[in-house]
Amino acid sequence: MSDRPSDFPALPAAHSALPAAERNRARNATMALFFIAGMMYASWGVHVPTVRDRFHLNPALLSFALLAVAVGSIAAMATNGPWIARVGSRRACFAGGLTMSVCAALILIVPSYWLLLVVLAVFGMGMATLDVAMNAEASAVEIALGRPIMSTLHGMFSVGGMAGAAAGGALMSRGMAPPVHLALAAAVSALVLVVACPSVLPHVPHAEHPDAHTPRANRWRSPALWALGIFALIALIAEGAMYDWATVYMRDIVIATPAVASAAYAAFSGGMAAARFGGDAVRARFGAPQLVMASASLAFVGMVGALLLPYPVTALAGFTLMGLGLANMMPVLFAAAARVKGIHAAEGLAHVAGLAYFGMLLGPVIIGGIAQVTSLPIGLSVVALCAALIAIAGPRVLRRLKI
Repeated sequence: MSDRPSDFPALPAAHSALPAAERNRARNATMALFFIAGMMYASWGVHVPTVRDRFHLNPALLSFALLAVAVGSIAAMATNGPWIARVGSRRACFAGGLTMSVCAALILIVPSYWLLLVVLAVFGMGMATLDVAMNAEASAVEIALGRPIMSTLHGMFSVGGMAGAAAGGALMSRGMAPPVHLALAAAVSALVLVVACPSVLPHVPHAEHPDAHTPRANRWRSPALWALGIFALIALIAEGAMYDWATVYMRDIVIATPAVASAAYAAFSGGMAAARFGGDAVRARFGAPQLVMASASLAFVGMVGALLLPYPVTALAGFTLMGLGLANMMPVLFAAAARVKGIHAAEGLAHVAGLAYFGMLLGPVIIGGIAQVTSLPIGLSVVALCAALIAIAGPRVLRRLKI
């Protein structure tokens, strides 16, 4: 009798013959890929002010540069799913990660603003390709190991982001030039790719995929993928709003000091990182629907508490609960997207991730627009509404999909 959980598909032939040591190496390699993805994104993020000063950009031109990254990412996710399914996550991770690294090294040395836009767009495409490929690999590793690990892997992305930001700040405070810092981060990323990618699980052709007997479906016509994608969009509306507006809320509504206001971002991010390292155990014990319901409920309570009790301690506690609650939304939804029957994992992930990225862009804009005509607390009530919608409807969808 197999001890594999019932919600895990059968192993493809290409993976079933692998010894346990190779499956564990694949897990460690995937953890490394998530770490460097977070590190590189944070390494670019800390240099947004540097880009502004280097190219003498006004707010509009800087926003357009940031939009180039998002447009590149969404464009890649709309088109790269079939290619990743064809070549496999090993080659796609390497290609996407290397593209991202090379572009990061070029950001601060290109001679003109228009070339910067091209580099940033390609950087976004590389980042999106790595994102989809490494999540497809994460799903394959989950199946190979027979237990959830997606949340832990996303936790490694968070840790990589914190490490990248901290290392960047420390190195530049000691006099390292910003272009040198980005080149160093790119070199470290490329080295990790060279070391880790050979341990990624071997490519599984369509003919060997566990659901190969199911007719292939068009991802654009899959109700299951659209449902998962809409929940991902809603979750990322809330997450994106928290990243951009939590500090503003602390400063303008709570009237906190600059130091305390800045702690809002840290509280939310810290809550997310902590919850992701515990999410797999909860999912393994109680299942994905229960994890989503509990997490979304926690996020709702945290946001409502922060809005109804606008004091420094209670607001920070509420933002921490928001981080804890939103942390496992994307890992669960990505794991579900990779297992929709009749759709290759990479194509399902690209579909859901593309909608999620769109939500990340929409969130700050929606909250800002509502705040402009009403108030910031009313604008942020949209975040609580998003959490409530997921808590009520998300578990039902996941149960229907048997995920």
